[in-house]
Amino acid sequence: MPRTSGKTTKGHAMEKLCKLLGIGIVSGLIAGCSTTGHFVVPEGSRLYLHERLEPVQVQTDGTVSTTPFFWTAVAGIRYRLEKDGMVTQEGKLPAKFRVVSIFWPPYAIIYWPIGLNPEITYDLKKEK
Repeated sequence: MPRTSGKTTKGHAMEKLCKLLGIGIVSGLIAGCSTTGHFVVPEGSRLYLHERLEPVQVQTDGTVSTTPFFWTAVAGIRYRLEKDGMVTQEGKLPAKFRVVSIFWPPYAIIYWPIGLNPEITYDLKKEK
């Protein structure tokens, strides 16, 4: 006699629904905890965002993913470029309100409402 798990068709459907819901929640958590932008930076430069102590990792395609920013970045995300320990450029980058922060109450709307704008390329090679 064949063995069965004892689950009904309804039980299997409910299990699949729970798995999909779990995947959706985890995906939302991951997306809600980061902001992504695209950069063009001078070769050999290190990019620091909003007075953070560590430089961000700029991928070979220019993608930067980092934690979102506090309300103090609403007027622009401060940045600085360093090369050989010297500041070569600094300024403010256009910021974008993160709509996802509304759905993360109360923490995201309070602490992380500002992010990089994924729809533009921050070209830091151009002379200012």
